[in-house]
Amino acid sequence: MQGLPEEKILYSEIQKKLFYIIPEKWESIYLYASVIDRPHQKPIGEMYFYYLPKGIIKKKFVNGYEIPSLFNIDEEQYSKLITDIYNTIKRLRECSINLGKRVWSNISISIENFQFKVEFDYENLKNAQFNSYERHVIWRYNYLSEDIDSLSKKDRKIIEDYLQYLYLHQPAKKDTYVEGIYKLPVKNIIDFEKTLSVEEAIAQSKTEISENSKEKKKMGLFKKNKIDDIIEEDNENQTYNNQILNWKK
Repeated sequence: MQGLPEEKILYSEIQKKLFYIIPEKWESIYLYASVIDRPHQKPIGEMYFYYLPKGIIKKKFVNGYEIPSLFNIDEEQYSKLITDIYNTIKRLRECSINLGKRVWSNISISIENFQFKVEFDYENLKNAQFNSYERHVIWRYNYLSEDIDSLSKKDRKIIEDYLQYLYLHQPAKKDTYVEGIYKLPVKNIIDFEKTLSVEEAIAQSKTEISENSKEKKKMGLFKKNKIDDIIEEDNENQTYNNQILNWKK
C-alpha cells in the first residue's frame, strides 16, 4: 500500500480487522464509534458493532460483543482486538486533524453489497440532545432498521422522542465517504467453515445447559484461539466498561 493516502490505508485496516473478528459468513456489518475531546484531559468515547449472518432464512443482527460467548473465543484476547479497531479509528480521526479537515465527533461505518461507507458526524456529544444510551437505541433504529413495535416500552419512547425532535429540527449535515470493500482474502479469527453458525451455537448452548453437560463439549467444534500479530499494542493503560463499549484513554 505504499504511496496510498494515509486515510485510505486506515480504511483498509478497519475493514480487514472487522473481517478478521467475525467468525462466520455475513451479509453486512455496521459500526458506530465516537471520540469526545475534553479540555486538559484524555478523550473518551464508545464503540459498538453488529453484523447480519449470511443465510437463506431471515436472520437477526448479532451484537459483536456476543461473539466470544457464542463461539467460545477467549474474551480477553478478543477485547484486545476490539480495542485495536477503536485505536485505528482514533488514528483515522487524528489523520483528519493533521490534514486540516473538520474534526468529526462520531462515525458510522457500513459494509454491505461490496461497498464500504463511512458517515462523519460533527454533533457536540457533550451537549447532545440525547444521552449515550439513547443514541445507541436511535442508531440501531436508523442503521439496523429495528421495528419500533419490537422495542421495549422505554426504547419505544426514545424513538418517539427522536422522531418528534426530527420533526421540529433539521437534521445536521453529515459528510460521507464511499469506496469498494477490501477484496483480498482475509483469514478469520476462527475457520468459519469448520465451526457452527450463531444459530447453531445458540441451539447447542441451550441443549448443553438442559443436559447439564457443559464440560462435555467436543474439542473439535470450537477452540479458544491464539491471537496473531494483528494487534497493535497501545502503551498507555486502557480502561473499558460494558464489554468495552465505553472508552477512557
